[in-house]
Amino acid sequence: MAETEASSAPPKPNLEALGRTPEEWEAALVALGEPKYRARQIFRWIQRRGVFDAEAMSDLARPLRERLAGQGVRSPVEAREIKRSSDGTRKLLLGLSDGGRVECVLIPMTRIDSDADASSAVEDEDDEEPDVRTRVTLCVSTQFGCAMGCKFCASGRAGLFRGLKSAEIVAQVLMSRAELDASEDLKNLVFMGMGEPLHHYDETARALRLLMHPEGLGMSPRRITVSTVGLVPGIKRLGADFEGKIGLAVSLHAPNDAIRSQIMPMNDRYPIAELMAALHAYPLPRRRRITIEYTLIDGVNDAAEHARELSQLLRGLPVKINLIPMNPVHGSEFCAPKPEQVTRFQNILADAGYSCFVRTRRGDEVDAACGQLALSDELIALKRSKPRAST
Repeated sequence: MAETEASSAPPKPNLEALGRTPEEWEAALVALGEPKYRARQIFRWIQRRGVFDAEAMSDLARPLRERLAGQGVRSPVEAREIKRSSDGTRKLLLGLSDGGRVECVLIPMTRIDSDADASSAVEDEDDEEPDVRTRVTLCVSTQFGCAMGCKFCASGRAGLFRGLKSAEIVAQVLMSRAELDASEDLKNLVFMGMGEPLHHYDETARALRLLMHPEGLGMSPRRITVSTVGLVPGIKRLGADFEGKIGLAVSLHAPNDAIRSQIMPMNDRYPIAELMAALHAYPLPRRRRITIEYTLIDGVNDAAEHARELSQLLRGLPVKINLIPMNPVHGSEFCAPKPEQVTRFQNILADAGYSCFVRTRRGDEVDAACGQLALSDELIALKRSKPRAST
């Protein structure tokens, strides 16, 4: 009986197929004896409409729909839980086909948020449409867990279990879009969720290309920001592959190597001097800036001398600075500075001529704020039982 049930179970999602470009779909369909034009039909169903169920692709012949379903054309993620904060922020818990879980966050943006948020890479472009609808930013995850080990971030508590395939990354966007209120528009994507995007570069880059494809969602690269802890090779590849058009945010969090290595172990591999050289070489388009993310931690990196040192470090770089008073993280030894300390730090940087904003805390009541996305305890146990991780 068990064998019969197992044999009749639907196949697991075909992650490679779901992440195909139109050209790759053409090659796959020709091998099956199908006409090429079906490729763009399938691509649009998945990447534009967010329809993963082959049976629902109504303009395909039934035999092809059945064939695709048999080959695993089905959703790569499943919505498990949606938590909504009083400020409108929504955290989606999505289940992966292998039992893993990732989180992504929908964040309605106020004008103040847009000034401070890393996704506002379009700040210097002409954008005159009236603010009739609420603009929403989606924070996307690229890995199941994280290998970077930053001391102030919950996502890395269990380490890295695996990287997500491009189909699983894009599916977060498509499923989150379906959760928008009638008055909302998904305007910006920030790759700032669970995981380090540039530690998982190939699948991250493929996801970016799928999201920007004109026959898919057609997202403008000006509306997409990729955040990194400072993986220098990845920064160089991102700049070269996308000509600097993808927004870049750097989790700096310290003005010198001594402090940065204490709270961000990856700094030992790519120290600040090497990181700064990569940022100076990043091919930014005219009137665009790199976003510097700086989590303020009480008694660690929040003193006036740290602000002055940061000012000197960033001199000559086209940047804006987002200050993030540390959000509560279960089990962390660190906490946020007092508000007056945050204001003093901000004023020093502003007086030095920098655009400097304090990140508005959004979604913290559902653990959806910056640094709070995490794995559940059972997944931490799973990681311990399977210590080898892949990117």
